[in-house]
Amino acid sequence: MFMSKDEIKRLLPHREPFLFVDGVLEMEPGERIVAFKVFHPEEEFFKGHFPGNPIVPGVIIVEALAQAGGILAYASEREGLKGKEPALVGLDNVKFRKFVLPGREIKLEVKVLKRRDRVWRMKGEAFDDGVKVAEGEILATLL
Repeated sequence: MFMSKDEIKRLLPHREPFLFVDGVLEMEPGERIVAFKVFHPEEEFFKGHFPGNPIVPGVIIVEALAQAGGILAYASEREGLKGKEPALVGLDNVKFRKFVLPGREIKLEVKVLKRRDRVWRMKGEAFDDGVKVAEGEILATLL
């Protein structure tokens, strides 16, 4: 099930330059999502992180995972979530394993670990060409 950036914008309130999911490749509502983000060399954060040796900030990769999780939550509960805004409320066991360079496409895999009411605990993993670059547990709610 492919979902375009325009379709993503109907679910998430995020907009450029802070929208870090370009498309969805697979989704099982309430269970898991596989999405992707291409980090183009002209992205604003590369100017300062780091001049002459740009890498994607780890917090941006974690935000991309959280946004993928938000898409999963919204797509799973569309009717019950109208008018609600997502909020990241916690991160656990976050690890950065490899640098991500400009021009790379990152695959974002997020699965639901636990859900209670409007609170979701998810496990996210980011991959660059099959190599894990980051992982962590995401705790999010809808306000």
